[in-house]
Amino acid sequence: MRHTASKIRYLGAWSLLASVALLAASTARAAVCDKACLESIGDSYRAAYLKHDPKLAPFAKHVRFTENNVEMQFPDATWDTVTAEVGPALTLSDTQTGNVGIYTTILQNDTPGFLAVRLKVVRGQITEVEHVISTRRNLSAPPTPIGDINEFRPDPDMVRVVPVAERISRARLIAHANGYFSTLQHNDGEIRGTRFSPDATRYENGMKFPEIEKGFKSGRYLFNERVRDRDFFLVDEERQVVMARGYIDHKGVLDEYKLTDGTPQRSVFREPQTWAFLESFKVRNDMIVRVQATFVGAPYYIRSPWTQHPDPR
Repeated sequence: MRHTASKIRYLGAWSLLASVALLAASTARAAVCDKACLESIGDSYRAAYLKHDPKLAPFAKHVRFTENNVEMQFPDATWDTVTAEVGPALTLSDTQTGNVGIYTTILQNDTPGFLAVRLKVVRGQITEVEHVISTRRNLSAPPTPIGDINEFRPDPDMVRVVPVAERISRARLIAHANGYFSTLQHNDGEIRGTRFSPDATRYENGMKFPEIEKGFKSGRYLFNERVRDRDFFLVDEERQVVMARGYIDHKGVLDEYKLTDGTPQRSVFREPQTWAFLESFKVRNDMIVRVQATFVGAPYYIRSPWTQHPDPR
């Protein structure tokens, strides 16, 4: 009898432990948001944004929100003014960091714009929202390049999955993006820390710039004083894409200069100015093949509220 009672207690304890283990496993699975989960949340964010209704997406109780480097209460800014998405959208994700990246095109009544978004997802909820929105009204010196939202379509190569055997490491992907920025800074014709495919193409606010390497080797961007506060916050390993935030500073002191072939140039930057951007790099065969960026003119030497370790001034 005592043996039977002990056996019952043992089985009951085992059953309880098994139930606890199953619950813990279920909770752990719920806490992990895989690629499909992250990108579904990205889609729900876009739907909520267009409807001006945060209830349509899984927002945390407290959300940090910035638009063009200004932190404000959520929702605000273009959350109140967006009237349509022209699209289609390009969505990226990083399951290690929980970041989702979105590039899309929108209208605010009759004002077209190129919008880049970063979302931070924790346990299935959006905790951070970062917008960079570039429109024709945001004129800088010189005006920020901007294309036609009705004609622009994201390059399909950006979202193509790269076979596992052809992938490189997260660290190597980030090194390519960092090398791109190092090449852009004090551009004198030297390619620093990266490689480009012969057909490597960049899209800035919907404008197409082919032959990236040729442009860098010409030294035409010598007026770039710094590319600072570089933050590589999203690595989409399946697609071999890195998304980054950064700032390009122009001091405005460079006047006349020469390209590497001796062609005389005059800088278009006549005063201190900064470009803020969210930019993504597609890497294939250990080379940068595509770049997509949303740029906006900003006050000189602006800092991002998201930058945890800014470069020294």
